[in-house]
Amino acid sequence: MKYYQQQPNAFSNDYLNNLWGEIQACPYFAINNLNRDFVATKGFSIVFQRSALATVEQQFPYFKPYLDLALQPNCNAFYLNPLQLKEGSRVDPHIDRSLRSYCKTIEPPILVSVLYVRVPADMEGGELVLRSHKRQLGQIKPQINTLLYFQGDLTHSVNAVKTPGHRLSLVCEQYSLSEAELEEIPQFTIESRKTQSGSKKRKSY
Repeated sequence: MKYYQQQPNAFSNDYLNNLWGEIQACPYFAINNLNRDFVATKGFSIVFQRSALATVEQQFPYFKPYLDLALQPNCNAFYLNPLQLKEGSRVDPHIDRSLRSYCKTIEPPILVSVLYVRVPADMEGGELVLRSHKRQLGQIKPQINTLLYFQGDLTHSVNAVKTPGHRLSLVCEQYSLSEAELEEIPQFTIESRKTQSGSKKRKSY
């Protein structure tokens, strides 16, 4: 993979519509638990090791088709999050290292996979911008039902959305960790500002 690649028409429209509905109805879906780079966004996060994949699919069966297609065989730890932006939302430049809150020595993921579940018609803004050492490598306009992979060590951002409606993507950071690093990572945990008990949980990285 040279920086990034896109796979159009990854799933059926029925699956995308189901995914949209299930994510909107999920009790964990709330103002984002991610750090300050994620401005006016909603979502929740699932941390899991490959050994807990069955647990993820049992609790979130609607993610299974995505995981079956997107997860890479050489990766053993994952940070999965639905990410919703609306008019005025943006994501500032950053490199993904979400598992660093558990293990400080972790390098960026091998790759990041992004499925565009819903994109407003005639959306202005909302492009994914990829950079390496300040050199822009791509500015990608989201297309519904496109599965995008990009190199995990790239700096990336999402331009501010300028039109009404919701831009929903399903993002998975995919890591290849050593045995020692894996011992620091939960087998399976959910990070959300809103849990079913009503308690709040937040993290930064």
